[in-house]
Amino acid sequence: MVDASAAYRRSRRVLRRSSRLSGMTILAVLAAGAGPAGIAAAGATPGAGRPVAADCAGPPLPSAAVTAQLVKDGFAFTEGPTWVKDPGYLLFSDMQPASGPQHVQPSSIWRFTPPNTFERFIAGAGSNGLAVTADGTRIVAGTHDQRSVSSFVLADRTRSVVADGYQGRHFNSPNDVTIATDGTVYFTDPNYQRGNRADELNGMTGVFRIRGGQVELVDGTLSQPNGIALAPDGATLYVAATATNQIYRYHIRPDGQIGGRTQFATLDTPDGVTVDCAGNLYWVSNRAGLVHVFAPDGRRLGTISAGRNSTNVAFGGPDRRTLFITSGTPASRSGPANFGIYSVRLNLPGNPY
Repeated sequence: MVDASAAYRRSRRVLRRSSRLSGMTILAVLAAGAGPAGIAAAGATPGAGRPVAADCAGPPLPSAAVTAQLVKDGFAFTEGPTWVKDPGYLLFSDMQPASGPQHVQPSSIWRFTPPNTFERFIAGAGSNGLAVTADGTRIVAGTHDQRSVSSFVLADRTRSVVADGYQGRHFNSPNDVTIATDGTVYFTDPNYQRGNRADELNGMTGVFRIRGGQVELVDGTLSQPNGIALAPDGATLYVAATATNQIYRYHIRPDGQIGGRTQFATLDTPDGVTVDCAGNLYWVSNRAGLVHVFAPDGRRLGTISAGRNSTNVAFGGPDRRTLFITSGTPASRSGPANFGIYSVRLNLPGNPY
């Protein structure tokens, strides 16, 4: 049902009063040609989305319960997978235990080139969620080391700040990212990796977007917003509120304004998410170690198992039918953390990857 809480209405008013990027760092990104790379230029509005592929029909899963296979483990905490089509590899974040006086988690971006090549791609990236731009030349990342959203050029691995705050205040710890066809960047900002740094948003954990050179608040009422995805047609935004086990959807109007919020599903500790070409959602349940597959109308279509404490998912491979899952076991008294990359072949290609 539609959530008409007073807090939500306040967040809608704040959206209409969207603020300029802190430090105007978006100008440097735009000057570097970020429009083609997927960062929205001034005045841009959401496009019509991606066309449905001709081969996008039928059940997405081979069976109601599917098991993914381990590709490689031995990492500290894997997150944020995204597939780069040309030349064909998977990027993902590996976050180390928090350290230093600010108690922040160091993080690097790794590259997996099938069938079995793993290499550290960008050391010290400070990243969590990743998303590749439309032209495949950059990735946009939630970077908790600087409490920012960053862009990394794949050719030379240089980093630019896309947004470092809202209304002059630092974000908490930007987490998951998705990019619309017009280049608008949507991201979640829980406080999981804020560490001991000051809370500059006065307890708010929010959903934001970067559009037309501005940071806009989409919703400031969700408790620990996390996984985020757009429907293939670009008209629906999905966001998980991990702390309350809820998944919400927002209507995006043709003029780019955000419409009403409705509850899409409930799920135990919802984390990362991706979509296929038919608009089916693949949503990770962190505690359960399962990926739950939902039809666009909310029907549950089945599950994919990938071991304990799954974090995120992404489609990839030459035909986009391989689902990659980041999952593993946290450190405990019985041993160190052990996370990895899992994969499984599915029926439908992912859209986007």
